[in-house]
Amino acid sequence: MATQNSRLLVRQEGDVTRIGFIDRNILEEASIQQIGEEIGQIIDASTTPKILISFDQVEHLSSAALGTLITVNNKLRQKGGQLRLADIDAQIYEVFVITKLNKLFQIHETSELALKSFK
Repeated sequence: MATQNSRLLVRQEGDVTRIGFIDRNILEEASIQQIGEEIGQIIDASTTPKILISFDQVEHLSSAALGTLITVNNKLRQKGGQLRLADIDAQIYEVFVITKLNKLFQIHETSELALKSFK
């Protein structure tokens, strides 16, 4: 699924696809577009995708990256899939709160809690 130049770390845990990021700063438009395309391919490859995105190593996230997350969420919902976000740094979480995206996404403190939340 992931290419050699992937910006993502992808692994299967049961029926959940766990996605992490190689980059600590997700700011560049080209990288964000590539991330969106890679996650889109993962969604397309599954009938009812369950995706956990961990922000464990991420220190900075641009507004364009948030837009990509919204697109990913919409695509998942169209396929009857589920999305969980986890391990978000407190400063980045503040942006989710300010933009009210914390109401749109299911955000969990840890990846383990997020994994347990899937139906």
